[in-house]
Amino acid sequence: MSGRDDGARWTPPLRRRRHGPGWAAQTPTWRQARPALIADALKRASARPSGNWFVVGASRNVRAGDKPYGRTVGGVEVVLWRSAGGELHAGPGACPHLGAPLRDSRVVCGTLVCHWHGLSLDGAPFAGWRPFPVHDDGVLVWVRLDEAGGEEPTERPFVPVRPAADSGVDAVFTVVGRCEPQDVVANRLDPWHGSWFHPYSFVDLAVVREPRGDEDDAFVVDVSFRVTGRLVVPVRAEFTAPEPRTVLMRITDGEGATSVVETHATPLTGARDERPLTAVVEAVVAASDRRGFALARAAAPVLRPLMRRTAGRLWRDDLAYAERRWALRSTGRFPG
Repeated sequence: MSGRDDGARWTPPLRRRRHGPGWAAQTPTWRQARPALIADALKRASARPSGNWFVVGASRNVRAGDKPYGRTVGGVEVVLWRSAGGELHAGPGACPHLGAPLRDSRVVCGTLVCHWHGLSLDGAPFAGWRPFPVHDDGVLVWVRLDEAGGEEPTERPFVPVRPAADSGVDAVFTVVGRCEPQDVVANRLDPWHGSWFHPYSFVDLAVVREPRGDEDDAFVVDVSFRVTGRLVVPVRAEFTAPEPRTVLMRITDGEGATSVVETHATPLTGARDERPLTAVVEAVVAASDRRGFALARAAAPVLRPLMRRTAGRLWRDDLAYAERRWALRSTGRFPG
């Protein structure tokens, strides 16, 4: 299925799908998508440590230059910027002097300068302002917020294994919804909705293995990605939740094997907020062992907007799923 062209027989990346059942005629999946099974998978994911690390956004969005990057995470204002040498800094987003929003300030020669009164921050503690631990994994930026996380802190976040940086094409898509992180994770731990809710992208979906507990806590799915009309790309994928706010989909067989889709759910509001907001930060890292994929890497600036557009179409629906789940939970009407 992989289409290797390193001396083995070449196979095309696309398959022509035989006429299958229409949307209404496909086999219902509601019996397999057992609420208790999804709830148990979510419970195990929620119990895993995060080390108090939260994904803030794409690494390339925090650029060396005169503009800092700001985001509220768990009710905490966070500002990030890079030094002149590219070193990443992060800390509270309110100026310690009179509370100016540092996200609107300027970076001058790697120093963050408040636009209200000129207070300068070089990333070291100053005037009551203390930096937050921060990590740049090359695709995403993470910040550690110990008060918001409330767990035992770790030195580094859990970063899933990805294709090598020089062999893949990555894109990051972000959208915000009225829900909690667990609603986003629950959506991803329900693979059975794929060909029903997203028939424009997925067909012939079958869950071939369900989680068996902590030692084997993965959903294994056979699915065909619809390209256009009857042309599809069949793959086998594995869904796991390595930490409470992350679901990882890895292609294990078929075209693009080793490619990953990381879905990170970052709370924007505090834990006690009655109207929670969550940012879905989804990183797609695509790889292929085909020789022609070098052209895709060279065309990455053109491909990234297309990859984000594809993710956006899916999340238009999936965010409705997550928001509906939160609305039912928050009013005591969620099934079970």
